[in-house]
Amino acid sequence: MTSSHTPEQVAERSNRAEVRNPVLALPSGRRLAMLSPLARAELRGVVIDIRADALTRAEQCWRKHKAPMAAYWKAVAVYSGHIARILK
Repeated sequence: MTSSHTPEQVAERSNRAEVRNPVLALPSGRRLAMLSPLARAELRGVVIDIRADALTRAEQCWRKHKAPMAAYWKAVAVYSGHIARILK
């Protein structure tokens, strides 16, 4: 199976900010960037803590053979990371 996209088209798409961080495509994601520096720093700290906790929970679930919950917590961690990067 071959792709109908040229390598340049694929690279152009993958370099777009909203492709690398899908939260940027959400109206709320853009609002995060407009918060005051103090609010962004405080919220970023909370989101980073959520990400760390979610990664720990994902690993624990995976070890207990609870793949659906591991996937859930991994997704929480990924989206928390996306949000933290917006707040940087």
